[in-house]
Amino acid sequence: MHLKNLFGAARAAAASGLATLLLLVSTPAEAGARLTISSDGISRAAVLVARDRLKLRRRPLIIVLQRSGGLGVRGRRHHGLEQAAGSKPIFIYPEALGGKWPIAPGPDTDREVNFLHNLTDHLIDQGRIDPRRIFVVGIGSGGPLAYRAACGGVGRPVVGLATVVSAMPQDLAACAPAAPLAYIAVNAAQDPKIPYAGGAATAGEVSFDALGAEQSLQAFAKINSCGARRDDKRLPEHKDGRGAHGAILTFANCKAPTELIRIDAASHRLPGRTPESGDGVPEDFDANRAIWDFLQRSGA
Repeated sequence: MHLKNLFGAARAAAASGLATLLLLVSTPAEAGARLTISSDGISRAAVLVARDRLKLRRRPLIIVLQRSGGLGVRGRRHHGLEQAAGSKPIFIYPEALGGKWPIAPGPDTDREVNFLHNLTDHLIDQGRIDPRRIFVVGIGSGGPLAYRAACGGVGRPVVGLATVVSAMPQDLAACAPAAPLAYIAVNAAQDPKIPYAGGAATAGEVSFDALGAEQSLQAFAKINSCGARRDDKRLPEHKDGRGAHGAILTFANCKAPTELIRIDAASHRLPGRTPESGDGVPEDFDANRAIWDFLQRSGA
């Protein structure tokens, strides 16, 4: 975002009395603006990343709920979705109160979903995003809230949901969004914290009852009026045989794409990223690229 555009946005926000924008110290490829708004009487923060291209057109919005619930550049680099997506969408990284996203239904969860609602309204009022192209990505402990936001909407329907190394809470088994909802999840078959078959799961330091990965896929297949046939394909491997072993599970004839990527590994990390640095792992499956390709096919 150029400085003149950033300052113009800051003036507009200040004039509306709703928000302020501050430049974050980061490299140009990762430059973002710190956005603060009042939500439920509390000052709340998020990082907004909007690259220069197509800046005059309403763009897709991708809400990313990071596993730490924080705003650090390191976390954004580790997740790497911006680098995969390039300049087309606007990314917003909300900050959780206390640095942790709530897992269970209740007042804390309602407050956070309302925060996402208010953030979305603010960006729509600015004329920056297309209200028909709102997507939510939940990573790790941000996943349960991402499911809740997608099922109930954020003031407008969410049209796409992606989750990585996370799970759908069992109380959302009857999820009924207002419209078909593109869905992709990436789960490890032997994840020690998020059981692939469901049951007692751990997000951060919180335990919750989770649906199995294939149960969640089936729930969204019903939401999206998919046909009965499921198509399972092995993940592609490199020519030398390296690569993640797993499968892509999809349903046919859906009103919105519906997909699960199963990694056959005993791991609880973002596939394609090292736990410490977030650098790419060339021999591993890149979840960010798969998610972005899916979101593009879904209208992002």
